[in-house]
Amino acid sequence: MTPTRLAISLAVLAAAAPLFVASGPRAEGQRLRAQVFLTQQRIPGGLTERALLGFARRANTNRLYETTAEPIPQRKWLAEMILAFNAPPGDLEFHVLFYDTQDGPRRFVEDMTTLVNDRRQKTFVQRLRLERPRFRPNRRMDLVVTVRRQEVATRSFQLLGEEVRRTGEVNFTEEETRQRDD
Repeated sequence: MTPTRLAISLAVLAAAAPLFVASGPRAEGQRLRAQVFLTQQRIPGGLTERALLGFARRANTNRLYETTAEPIPQRKWLAEMILAFNAPPGDLEFHVLFYDTQDGPRRFVEDMTTLVNDRRQKTFVQRLRLERPRFRPNRRMDLVVTVRRQEVATRSFQLLGEEVRRTGEVNFTEEETRQRDD
């Protein structure tokens, strides 16, 4: 091979090298990202990863409705969160942070740590149980997924439910009114 051909071959290889490196799932310039799906439907058993993601896209919701079997102060929101990373997170845990955004800027509500048992896994299903009084009805919320303190996904949703009813009546016993007269 002549020196000119060698130089041209090396130049072509050098120009093509970033294409081979960038084709991997977590190339140098590509950040870890994730898609978050919320559903209150029961997830069918025995689904492949591809079928699970298809179900998640179809059953995805932005509104979570509270349970109604309990008295209002004990109600909660139950849902399934399906989290699909673009590549394995490469860590043994990730965090799901909940923020209330109803009144303007984010107000931190709760942190849910999820431990990973297989570093190669890209899709996770997590049961959410959002209980009162930390979570309140008829509020806009943000769900933020972080891996190694880096935000990889954000999802906005609403919590819908019944407010605690107050009558506005105040009842004083006869003894309490006598104490005030003294």
